[in-house]
Amino acid sequence: MGTYRIAVIPGDGIGSEIVAEALKVLDKVGQTFGHSFTYTQLLMGGAAYDAVGTCFPEDTVPVCREHDAVLLGAVGGPRWDHLSGAERPEKALLKIREGLGLYANLRPALMHRALSAACPIKQEHVGDSMDLLIVRELTGGIYFGEHGWREGRYGQEAYDVERYSEMEIRRIAKVAFEAAMTRRKNLVSVDKANVLETSRFWRRVVTEMSAGYPEVTLSHMYVDNAAMQLVHRPSQFDVILTSNMFGDILSDEASMITGSLGMLPSASLADGSFGLYEPSHGSAPDIAGKGIANPLATILSASMLLRYSLGLNAEADAVDAAVTAVLDAGIRTCDIAEPGKPSVGTADMGKAVCERICPPPSDTKCASLHGEARFCLA
Repeated sequence: MGTYRIAVIPGDGIGSEIVAEALKVLDKVGQTFGHSFTYTQLLMGGAAYDAVGTCFPEDTVPVCREHDAVLLGAVGGPRWDHLSGAERPEKALLKIREGLGLYANLRPALMHRALSAACPIKQEHVGDSMDLLIVRELTGGIYFGEHGWREGRYGQEAYDVERYSEMEIRRIAKVAFEAAMTRRKNLVSVDKANVLETSRFWRRVVTEMSAGYPEVTLSHMYVDNAAMQLVHRPSQFDVILTSNMFGDILSDEASMITGSLGMLPSASLADGSFGLYEPSHGSAPDIAGKGIANPLATILSASMLLRYSLGLNAEADAVDAAVTAVLDAGIRTCDIAEPGKPSVGTADMGKAVCERICPPPSDTKCASLHGEARFCLA
């Protein structure tokens, strides 16, 4: 039994719709397992700009730090494309990651058996299963390096500098190695060491660290080959370790292999148990307000919140199992429905998940989604 405080940032577009369903799931978990969740709503992104004139209010970080975890919807949209780079909603994501020290991004990509038909890759290339974890460094690299505009040899030019310190590489590699130890003990480190100095440094540090994890099989792969291998035979991967920019690209690719961006959760973790949890997709302004967005990625992000920040593994297992039960029952939002088949809206999908949340341990329907131990940064 516990009382937990969650900072909630709905954000823009479909953010408020999908977050609302995740909160209903958390409340059902609380009722089922005897916990109490309290929520503090915060503004960030375009919604914050419209309300207070900035996409990242100064109290965002201090208020978040007063809570056990943060649940985020999505930010951004064409409505704010006219803003300068420093004021764009997407910049708020970089600021909150940096401000909260969220350096480790975990993005699991799991192929649910019930959605195998939605996978764009031929079944013989996917294999019997796809269950991989991308560990992405989140507060370094080109996104946080020096950038600007200057006069160059051929006129005006822009630049963004890629930079990584040994400390940054070591701490994210530690996360990846320890995650691999709880899974199938296979780690692929992705870089571009044939071209980039930062990648050569990255590869050297990761290789040195592998001596401390003799049970983990480490291999290295260039990012272009990794992108190709993900669509050729995704089942070959267990844990993928990579830099900020490469991880951004590869995790979106991996999510589409599973059938829909609407299915993929993510966790951004700091040292200890604090983390920010959000779906991997964007704000989808084209469908905002229509009640058709898929809330499952946000619901599964809430499951990761339960597991990694609150240490509530049985409760997280119950949410994962409820999502699987919903999909096995053939309930689909429009993004994952087969052509010509019926679909449900955002609220009905959230309700269906809530109805299937049940307590352990005797009910076998509440078995863990994966079955293996889960890695935790704490």
